Amino acid sequence: MTEKLLNFRAEGPASAPPLLLGPSLGTSYALWDEVAPELSITHRVIRWDLPGHGGSAPGLIGPGATVGDLADLVLALADSLGIDRFAYAGVSLGGAVGLHLALHHPERVPSLAVICSSAHFNGSKPWEERAARVRAEGLDWLAENADSRWFTPGFTVPRLVADQRNADPAAYAACCDALAAFDLRERLAGITARTLVIAGREDRATPPAHLREIADAVAGAALVEIPGASHLAPAQCPEAVLTALRAHLDGGARRGMAVRREVLGDEHVDRAQARQTAFTARYQDFISRYAWGEIWTDPTLSRRERSMVTLTALIAHGHYDELAMHVRAARRNGLSAEEIGAVLLQSAVYCGVPAANSAFAVAQRVLEEESDG
Repeated sequence: MTEKLLNFRAEGPASAPPLLLGPSLGTSYALWDEVAPELSITHRVIRWDLPGHGGSAPGLIGPGATVGDLADLVLALADSLGIDRFAYAGVSLGGAVGLHLALHHPERVPSLAVICSSAHFNGSKPWEERAARVRAEGLDWLAENADSRWFTPGFTVPRLVADQRNADPAAYAACCDALAAFDLRERLAGITARTLVIAGREDRATPPAHLREIADAVAGAALVEIPGASHLAPAQCPEAVLTALRAHLDGGARRGMAVRREVLGDEHVDRAQARQTAFTARYQDFISRYAWGEIWTDPTLSRRERSMVTLTALIAHGHYDELAMHVRAARRNGLSAEEIGAVLLQSAVYCGVPAANSAFAVAQRVLEEESDG
């Protein structure tokens, strides 16, 4: 692993929708051990370590670091993996990174989950004091009271306490600097990502009121409070966190179905749904989640442009039944008959005259049916 990038662990199919998971201050990506393997069934899960934590080099940040600096490191990691758009979930400092990404890079983060975190962390003074003490004394004193800060009485995760003890003091202190300077309260309304906010009801570090503040300010945000959970909810209550995240991430399928109906029409989708069997159900879910929920919702291309690309691809491969469906979709997406004809004429040059000849026959039939209707 190059020292210019954050250390990470990747799980799940490379072709699945990407999901990045951010850690809390003082922990490694082991924070997600009880959750990430389950999420990787449906997602390409990338969980990363903060600088000086786990396997990440401490020199990636220095004194006076900001949450924006950490967000830039996350984007650099995503870029190195060829990941453009990704869902994101983060705990505490990792959640603050998610808020920054969603606000400053909305084109890259369509889906956000903020867990046991805040839009501010109770002012700069306590973090400045903690940073100064860590620089002077190291981290043993924090490891000794980690359980009381992170969990309810009687619960512990030894590996995470060891992460606290073994973190690099200078990098940890720089992360404290980032928390000291962080305050997005006045800008939360600018976040447009689909947002889930998860609070631990027993969390003293970022009490539920901090999460409610985010949920109230971000349009359409959902709030889940987990009874019995303290600050590191994914470690203490993994099933509850997993249930909430799955419901949130499945929003891609719900959003995809809405777009599918807008583009293809209710009649077509209803027929497809009526024909669905136990054998085809997972495929139908895949189409709704990935093709319609991820690709067709990407704002890089307009729906008009996507229709033109789709028509050309279907002609190139001779998928004329699908072509008829997408000629109708192109009309819904605003293409005129003349523009559809221009796309087909272009395909004669690059896909071949015989292919275009068949395509013109299909398109003419569809357009005539439309005019008769």
